[in-house]
Amino acid sequence: MKNDDHIVLQDNKEKTDNFCEQCKKEDESVTQNLIMHGYKICKSCNLAKTIFPI
Repeated sequence: MKNDDHIVLQDNKEKTDNFCEQCKKEDESVTQNLIMHGYKICKSCNLAKTIFPI
């Protein structure tokens, strides 16, 4: 491997959009719920899902 000093690593971070999958509104809590629970919904949809789980 010649010229190792010219290797550039790209930062391929996936940008998460903050749009709720159920109500399609943008909210900051969508990313938080994605990290904590594994699904992309906002706080209000999460509350509704908890109260009315159907």
